[in-house]
Amino acid sequence: MPLYKSISVNSQTTVKIWKIEESYDALIAPLDLKPNSMKRVLSMKSQLHQRGFLSVRHLLREFGYTDQDLFYDDNGKPHLKDGKHISITHSFTFSGIIVSDKEVGIDIEKQREKISVIARKFVEYEFNYLTANTKDYVRKLTVIWGVKESLYKLFATPGMLFKEHFLVIPFMLQDGETVAWIDYKNRKYRYTTAFLEFEGFTCAYVVP
Repeated sequence: MPLYKSISVNSQTTVKIWKIEESYDALIAPLDLKPNSMKRVLSMKSQLHQRGFLSVRHLLREFGYTDQDLFYDDNGKPHLKDGKHISITHSFTFSGIIVSDKEVGIDIEKQREKISVIARKFVEYEFNYLTANTKDYVRKLTVIWGVKESLYKLFATPGMLFKEHFLVIPFMLQDGETVAWIDYKNRKYRYTTAFLEFEGFTCAYVVP
């Protein structure tokens, strides 16, 4: 399948989402991968992961980039050679990229009941406005996780903890946006965040 969704966040920032329906062979055929990228693909034990990796390269092409334009720093954060900022995600049958002139982060998660089991590992302040056992509890937890994961990707600083350093302001699912804060080493950072739901998945992204 071609591009699933494209979102113009602002004049400098765009999100693109891919629904992964193609076979491994169909995905890899048109791509020109760097040797280390090819090595990574071949080392992946799951074809789901392989197809996720390859679909991200197709998303790069949607932005006019190739695999050669992408590199990673020592913290595993992706960068583009032209200096624009990028964040990457894939989950099961969806992948996504956000590209901007500013630091950004993106995450896609499948909405699953088991997130309520691990909620106490990444939620602290947010329990003040969450109500367990409601029909939107899992959906709201998935948004919170996605926002915090996006913040973590943006900051890419070892030692940051979802529960202690990231805070998501109360939100309504129908609003599709909220505000998040990072409180780290006596400094506070405010971020605009947005989220959308589709086919049992949640995509969240953050920009300063």
